[in-house]
Amino acid sequence: MKTISPITIWYNGKTDTATIFSLICINDNLKDSATFYYQLLDSSLLQLTQGNLVMGLPDYTTDWTTNDAAYNWAATQLNLTITGNYTTTI
Repeated sequence: MKTISPITIWYNGKTDTATIFSLICINDNLKDSATFYYQLLDSSLLQLTQGNLVMGLPDYTTDWTTNDAAYNWAATQLNLTITGNYTTTI
């Protein structure tokens, strides 16, 4: 997961602020397409919104070389600004 610049989201009849971005690859044909599931979460890890993104050519061969590259691609698609890695404190 990554931290992001705060964005306001309408959730359950009120506005809330997403500060965490989660991205998971849910399908990859290992050729030219991958589908990612994303979530935008608040600081308590409450999901405020979610959806899927499909990476096709040419992005699949040029942008998905590392997990961070996939995060950067997805953030661009969603107009998010990644600010760092999400870490928990216990």
